[in-house]
Amino acid sequence: MVTFRFHQYQVVGRALPTDSDEHPKIYRMKLWATNEVRAKSKFWYFLRKLKKVKKSNGQVLAINEIFEKNPTKIKNYGIWLRYQSRTGYHNMYKEYRDTTLNGAVEQMYTEMASRHRVRFPCIRIIKTATIPTKLCKRDNTKQFHNSKIKFLLMVKKVRPPTRKLKTTYKASRPNLFM
Repeated sequence: MVTFRFHQYQVVGRALPTDSDEHPKIYRMKLWATNEVRAKSKFWYFLRKLKKVKKSNGQVLAINEIFEKNPTKIKNYGIWLRYQSRTGYHNMYKEYRDTTLNGAVEQMYTEMASRHRVRFPCIRIIKTATIPTKLCKRDNTKQFHNSKIKFLLMVKKVRPPTRKLKTTYKASRPNLFM
């Protein structure tokens, strides 16, 4: 079982009811965060920017972690994101192959950190989607769509049949090809 650092949360909240508005509008957001506390914090951050609702005059109605329906099947994921670099803000679309959306988001964060030197707080995920094979754009994901693809085992080490025959140093060089 692989554990991911980032989990997808659905946070539902609203402004507190007042005399003028007894039934305020309810807002729902899907967010990636390391835990529920950070997901709530991100929810209030975005809600404060989009609609004039602060944490002090609002309430969280529900917070749920979203799990993958079929976590054993490999899928193509598209991620639309916006990130802040040293020079400005940039929009980007990336594709990943993974069994879960959380795994694809994890890949995206590590790739953005390595290729673009962008830290986690500077990245905003705009949208995610499962992409069908024919709509994939990136060659990096397209190369795995061949049904007859084979991954060769380059180094096959011959191991002793029992632990008793195992030695640290060999008198002859090991045969690494078959």
